Amino acid sequence: MMRRTTPAWRGHVIGLLALSLGVVGAGCDRPAAGTAKGGPPPAPPKPPLVTVGKPLIEDLIEWDEYTARFEAFAQVDVRARVSGYLTKVAFTDGQDVKPGELLFQIDKRPFERAVEQARAEMEQARTKAENAKLDVERGRPLMERRVMSEKVFDDRSNVLREAEAAIKVAEAKVATAELDLSFTTMVAPIEGRIGRSLVTPGNWVSAGSAANATLLTTIVTQNPIAVYFDISESNYLKYRRLADASNGASGAATGARVELAMSDERTFAHAGTLDFIDNRLDAGTATMRARARFDNARGLFSPGMFARVRVAATPKRPTMLLPDAAIGTDQASKFVLVVSADGTVSRRVVKLGPLHGGLRVVREGIAASDAVVTNGLMRARPGAKVTPKLEPITLAKDKAAAAPSAAAKK
Repeated sequence: MMRRTTPAWRGHVIGLLALSLGVVGAGCDRPAAGTAKGGPPPAPPKPPLVTVGKPLIEDLIEWDEYTARFEAFAQVDVRARVSGYLTKVAFTDGQDVKPGELLFQIDKRPFERAVEQARAEMEQARTKAENAKLDVERGRPLMERRVMSEKVFDDRSNVLREAEAAIKVAEAKVATAELDLSFTTMVAPIEGRIGRSLVTPGNWVSAGSAANATLLTTIVTQNPIAVYFDISESNYLKYRRLADASNGASGAATGARVELAMSDERTFAHAGTLDFIDNRLDAGTATMRARARFDNARGLFSPGMFARVRVAATPKRPTMLLPDAAIGTDQASKFVLVVSADGTVSRRVVKLGPLHGGLRVVREGIAASDAVVTNGLMRARPGAKVTPKLEPITLAKDKAAAAPSAAAKK
């Protein structure tokens, strides 16, 4: 029987495998590099850094802003009051006119002839009345001596009364003819700026009702000028309560100050006075029409222009201001994040007002001592801790670039 032997190379392979397994086992028991076996865990990261600031306190008046439109206090459509041919236009289109200044001339010759005819008829009536009066005076003694019957005397007296009435009719015709003659010379009824002439000399102009009479031009007053705007129902009630509480003028009382800015102006540089509030609320728009009076001596404003006006919504009082970057928005409200003394973040719902000096008015929700997150809102979470860095809040240097905006106060 032959003995089975193992080749030598197989023994070498088995030895190498055993050596490899021993090295791997020794590596599993070795501690991780850089960590002492059984040492303390690594320190947790520091809370995120955020910038905080305390609300800036300023004494100011809050304003409500509206879109307004200029209108003239008086406007006159100059129309023909008698028919005839236009012979003269005595003004330059767009010039300023004063009351009594000549504007148009209609051919007056037909009206002069009518006046002469009416006066002649009046003289004729007076002559007849004088003859009738003489007949009555002659007949009176005859009637007293019974030479003339009472019937004949009464007839003469009636003729006299008819002649006297005819005089009055003739006098009225003369007055009417003279009035028509005066209408041929058309003068400015008010002071203001005149528009362009709509009819040139040589054309026929017609009189009649306002709808049928020929429109010749239009005059509008320029100084002072009116500005109309619509106040919401809620704001009107707010102004009334403010006026009752302060016993002074507010946005719902005549005499209140109104400030105005043109479309190309960044500040409310023009001051006027509220002089009219409508006597009823418009049910369709839930607004109250108001009017302010502005001086227009320089002629900057013109009827039909649009502008922005603002009315004081509060008395002058200390007000908290924050940058818009510190204010967050969710579906239901506006909020800010406040950091406590131990660095914990909390969420506060706030009620906002308009802009002032580049900062947003905060009406409710925070205190003057609160540290509000102004930069790093994405790193702050309610209930978590942060590392606050205090920086003061300041107004914008260019306040003209930060005019109050009522659109953002809603």
